[in-house]
Amino acid sequence: MTVHLKKPVAAATPIHCVDREKLAACLPTLPAATRQWLATVGFKGAPDSHALVPGPDGRLQEVWAGVRAAEHAFALAALPRLLPVGRYKLGEGGFEIDPEAAALSWVLGSYVFDLYKAPARPAAELMLAPSAGARRGLVQAEAICATRDLVNTPAEHMGPAELAATVRLLAKQHGARYREVVGDKLLKAGFPAVHAVGRAATRAPRLIEMNWGLAKHPLLTLVGKGVCFDTGGLDIKGADGMRWMKKDMGGAANAIGLATMIMALKLPLRLQLLIPAVENAIAGNAFRPGDVFKTRKGLHIEIGNTDAEGRVILCDALAYGAESKPDLMIDLATLTGAARVALGSHLPALFCRRMDLARDLVDRGLRMNDPLWHLPLWRDYHPSIESDIADIVNTGRNGLAGAITAAIFLEDFVPEALDWLHIDLFAWNDGARPGRPVGGEAQTLRTLLAYLESRYGG
Repeated sequence: MTVHLKKPVAAATPIHCVDREKLAACLPTLPAATRQWLATVGFKGAPDSHALVPGPDGRLQEVWAGVRAAEHAFALAALPRLLPVGRYKLGEGGFEIDPEAAALSWVLGSYVFDLYKAPARPAAELMLAPSAGARRGLVQAEAICATRDLVNTPAEHMGPAELAATVRLLAKQHGARYREVVGDKLLKAGFPAVHAVGRAATRAPRLIEMNWGLAKHPLLTLVGKGVCFDTGGLDIKGADGMRWMKKDMGGAANAIGLATMIMALKLPLRLQLLIPAVENAIAGNAFRPGDVFKTRKGLHIEIGNTDAEGRVILCDALAYGAESKPDLMIDLATLTGAARVALGSHLPALFCRRMDLARDLVDRGLRMNDPLWHLPLWRDYHPSIESDIADIVNTGRNGLAGAITAAIFLEDFVPEALDWLHIDLFAWNDGARPGRPVGGEAQTLRTLLAYLESRYGG
């Protein structure tokens, strides 16, 4: 861990955080040598920039860092991998950075996926005075980093069994109850759609379930899409499309990350986590285009394309979760390329039956720099997923509104009276930004956590 919650020692190097205006206000109060140095190196307080200021002995005396805002989730994220290795503390010049933002941004800026390759150098360390805000920041950062690790781990080492082991360990850590239904037992237990998608793989499909919390608290059900690798099935993907399909369990990883935050912060909730975990493989017993399967809810679905498998496994999990009549159900899934075409990699698509809730979440996400964007559950498009030989088909009649038709496919398995959020996310950074390296990513988790705290209390 690169953040230490202890009283900063005098030997730690101070970091003074400013923006352009704050720097202008501070400059007249600084020693002439410091003003001259900042001018010499061209430091102007721009976001994610910094200047190393030497002392008379040539050693590093202080750091001046440009930030966007004192509460920004990535305020310090540009620093840990760029500053000289050592210990730092927040200085008294400039902004007083919010402790939660400081802890969160520093850890996220320190993150590297190092399972197979050691980082070129260690990250700098930050000393923060202990506080509730700093601890909260660390809880979120640790869950986000764990989510990234899950997505970044190759499918060879992150199959359905390994994903299940992750949840089992999490349940043990937090005193939760764990169960899983594996292989052909899915048929007897009422999860035929999950079985159909995963039956061709040598690694058995499964329904992973974790339950935590007190019976007196409202029930929150989280559902995460756990396709640990997606070949596309018999409708096989091209090489470019298949290259990053280790990330197709990104919805499950994000659901695990949110569950971790909820339990670590002890929210007054009864939590149910459901992950249908499969590998969409190719073999003689693979499910086929044109096949029809009866789902847990009793609806028959026709398979229009085996590469639209995520909604097939989710439908059983959503129907099962709804049986417990939760107060709120949220599913997270790397579901459609159409959502990425519409919104790009930074903006997960939010589908919600309540306009007021959708607007609240969008506004909250913008404030927290953890955005998502509302798309409609447009029921007028439902005829495009209606089958001639079954109740519905898992693909639309054409390429139009693909994210919406996938969402309304799922909606058929969620009772109308149930509060439900569907989030179609990318779970990946395709370009590096401070605190957000290329690779697996946690998206919307901080926004959802804040919403849950406002809805249920913290």
